[in-house]
Amino acid sequence: MAATGGCVAFSTLLLSCKLTPSPSSGNLRPNQIRRRFAVSSESQFTATVRNETKRTTSFGENGIFKEKNKGEVREGVSEEKPKNPYEGGGGGPPRWFSPLDCGSRLDNSPLLLYLPGIDGVGLGLIMHHQSLGKIFDIWCLHIPVKDRTSFTDLVKLVEQTVRSENFHSPNRPIYLVGESLGACLALTVAARNPDIDLSLILANPGTSFEKSQLQPLIPLLEILPVQYQLSLSYMLSSMTGDPLRMAMDKVMKGPPLQQAAEGLSKDVVAMSSYVRVLANILPKETLLWKLKMLKSASAFANSRLHAVKAQTLLLTSGRDQLLPSEDEGKRLRHALPKCEIRRFNNNGHYIFLEDGVDLVTVIKGASFYRRGKRHDYVFDYIPPTPSEFRNICESNRLLMRATSPVMLSTLKDGMIVKGLAGIPSEGPVLFIGYHMLLGFELVPMVTTLLMERNILMRGIAHPMMFMRKKEGNLPELSSFDTYRIMGAAPVSGNNLYRLLSSKAHVLLYPGGLREACHRKGEQYQLIWPEQSEFVRMAARFGAKIVPFGVVGEDDFGEVVFDYDDQMKIPFLKDFIKELSAEADTVRTGLNSEVNQDIHSPVVLPKFPGMMCELRDKDNAHELYIQVKSEVEKCLAFLQEKRESDPFRNILARLAYQSTHGFDSEVPTFEL
Repeated sequence: MAATGGCVAFSTLLLSCKLTPSPSSGNLRPNQIRRRFAVSSESQFTATVRNETKRTTSFGENGIFKEKNKGEVREGVSEEKPKNPYEGGGGGPPRWFSPLDCGSRLDNSPLLLYLPGIDGVGLGLIMHHQSLGKIFDIWCLHIPVKDRTSFTDLVKLVEQTVRSENFHSPNRPIYLVGESLGACLALTVAARNPDIDLSLILANPGTSFEKSQLQPLIPLLEILPVQYQLSLSYMLSSMTGDPLRMAMDKVMKGPPLQQAAEGLSKDVVAMSSYVRVLANILPKETLLWKLKMLKSASAFANSRLHAVKAQTLLLTSGRDQLLPSEDEGKRLRHALPKCEIRRFNNNGHYIFLEDGVDLVTVIKGASFYRRGKRHDYVFDYIPPTPSEFRNICESNRLLMRATSPVMLSTLKDGMIVKGLAGIPSEGPVLFIGYHMLLGFELVPMVTTLLMERNILMRGIAHPMMFMRKKEGNLPELSSFDTYRIMGAAPVSGNNLYRLLSSKAHVLLYPGGLREACHRKGEQYQLIWPEQSEFVRMAARFGAKIVPFGVVGEDDFGEVVFDYDDQMKIPFLKDFIKELSAEADTVRTGLNSEVNQDIHSPVVLPKFPGMMCELRDKDNAHELYIQVKSEVEKCLAFLQEKRESDPFRNILARLAYQSTHGFDSEVPTFEL
């Protein structure tokens, strides 16, 4: 096992926006052919609505599909002319279809059953088919406009599919994704099948129908004369959100003017066309039937919430003009035993059709994707896509500009160079270093390593970022979604073992929370446990250990009200104990010096002018001391060099960037 030195400085740095695609995860295989429909859903609603493009597959009455583009007809396929599922004349019973634009997916992908809302068309995930199809086997439920199947019969249909698939693949989880009416359907099926491995994703559930603005429509539609057809365009536009606002979201992201204008035109036409189609396929009689079904579905699902044992992810919109989704999300969060919530404050009822909402990113951020009985932070992890990584960099742009970090690394010959050329490319690699005040070094270090070297650093993080023992005052789990997307895993010996065995680049802070929330006068001090916790684990896999040091934050922030001060005040002491009781303890049985209750120190700004396996504990401890010494040397080197850094002061960096551009790299000290 080798110990390689690495230094990271945060005196002057700027993030480059050059994007390197992240490596793919898992093996891909073609979609299996199953007994259900397949339909090609185009990326633009207008193309589908106007039927201007030829479909690659058609709806058959017996539930099998045929591929027209290959010129062959599968056994049992109807030769009738393909029907457009958007058109009001579509008949027949409810049935499943699979979008052909999903493409190939990972091995052992879980099954995803999409249960539509009040429209029943089954294309509510049309903007997510390609991304979802890479990690799920997608089936969508299509309910023809003229169909009058009752809610209980729809429950039996979905239930029959769930039981059949579970029988054939008992170890594969089944995801039920439902919105409004579909969410009621998913909850009811989960309540009736507590022994089946289900995961629920519920968008603006219709369980709040009794408190919604939809309920008064039922008596209105019942007394409305036939000659007066209710105009549904306004109501349906509230369901799908504001088309103009959705399209303008893309314009504000800064593409070239001509490209933005073309995209704006297409998006407005697409969304308005979709609204008109929904108005056409939901005449008065159909709308009345759907609303009555939603009313009964809401009551049916609410009466069975106590029986739901499935893991649930709630997605609620802040601007839902159809249902009181925000309040309903709070109610369901406490009513369901295994429930997390993600809030979309600026979105309407149909959040899956609005720009800026990526369902796959939401699932990954919530650690909600799994291919087995339990979520595996190594096997089930999917690296960030280029667009996800770009969004993360954009959201941290101000932090990167304010800190302007510089990365230094040590080559094999001992030479210190600017950049990350000294970081080993092949894993397993274990990064061991100093956790700066409040951990602000994480974002620049992880993102720069991925951009410059295409190396994804998997951080071992505090359990409070992943789970709660009880609800309380800690930040919501959604606050840590970015860390999970970038590969963070809860600290445990098992996770470290599995990451190193998969030859990953792993980041570990021996000082942990105690070091990141250090007390007054402890800046740049390593607060590590006496036990060499990680050395023998790294030695078992022949991992390279990269010690690193970080300086900068302690020069700009000074702890003025620390843990010791807060524990002297009775109400703050009680508050800290309550916070700490909400999350698991990282280390048990160790001395109190390295254990740390969860708290937030008050900080004020200040302006600064080895290839053999080690089974012997003694040998492991000796290497542990060596790694610790290397980190201390890195810190000392950086602190000494910073004294000669002409751009150490933030005003000097801002002055340089104002003349050379904010995307230019600020110089640093001489090496």
